[in-house]
Amino acid sequence: MDAMEAIFTRRSTRRMETEAPPRELIEQVIQAGRCAPSGSNSQTTHMIVITNRRVLKDLAELVQREFAKMEAGTDTYVSLRHSIQASKKGGYVFHYGAPVLIVAANKAGYGNAVADSACALENMMIAANALNLGSCWINQLHWLTDCEAIRTYMVHLGLKEGETITGGLILGYGAGGEPVREEKALPGNPVTWIGDGYEPES
Repeated sequence: MDAMEAIFTRRSTRRMETEAPPRELIEQVIQAGRCAPSGSNSQTTHMIVITNRRVLKDLAELVQREFAKMEAGTDTYVSLRHSIQASKKGGYVFHYGAPVLIVAANKAGYGNAVADSACALENMMIAANALNLGSCWINQLHWLTDCEAIRTYMVHLGLKEGETITGGLILGYGAGGEPVREEKALPGNPVTWIGDGYEPES
């Protein structure tokens, strides 16, 4: 699969097999993230790779408990509202039971923290598709980065002092063995061209 095909066919895969991919494949995905661009080539995105099933279970329970304490307003971001509502109902597993969770962190207060991490995460999701693995962006830990219980647990897992959680992704074999690659309509993300002959309005 060439780079353009890997980009154009990448989709979010949320239903995965319980078996984790071999470490060599996970390491290739991580290396793709480490090769991503960063502001002034700072290379400060920290990837915390979790494959331990007990830790994944504990994290899911902790995230559900913390979201269940929150209230969603009419102006709450739709995905965050879903996480809060699902947590209150119980049985909410933010990482969909995937066998691999990669949490991205970066320096707190660094202006490019989220942008740099997003570049790394996108590289990893494209690499995953090229390696016939499924992936999906996971943002719940980013939303809870200032939650004391979450921070305490993540520090136990390797989050460093002065770091903020900037995003994450799940990784694994798609249910049935294949990642999701269905065609995707592109009604959004508008494009404006400013080409030869353009004269700005006075």
